[in-house]
Amino acid sequence: MRGDGQNGNGGQRRARGFTLIELLVAMVIIGILAAVAYPAYTSQVIKSNRAAAQAYMVDLAQRETQYLADSRSYAGTVDLLNLPTPAAVSAKYTITIATQDGPPPTFTITATPVATSNQAGDGVLTIDHTGLKSPAGKW
Repeated sequence: MRGDGQNGNGGQRRARGFTLIELLVAMVIIGILAAVAYPAYTSQVIKSNRAAAQAYMVDLAQRETQYLADSRSYAGTVDLLNLPTPAAVSAKYTITIATQDGPPPTFTITATPVATSNQAGDGVLTIDHTGLKSPAGKW
């Protein structure tokens, strides 16, 4: 074989590369993989955001129990519990506390998804003074 770009019988050597068909097949495969992976990814992000809100709500419920022991009533706001809402939770949920003086005193902590976030279709989460969490399928 000679080094001048020609093979021994006088013809040009064929350049190697990908054909248009090969590139199109590769693009179709990538498109199919992306169509399957993206919904699974967004589902996991929603579950992760929900888990962060749930962990914060459980912490708030524990603080409420301590607040009741100290004050003989439940705190009506998150600020009274001295537990700031994490940025990851406040970006996706609005946390509120509803109390009743009783007897016996009660509280319900509610996490409502922010309408403009990807959590909007996930639904409202609650936990009350008895530890009852709803909706049951989300906890």
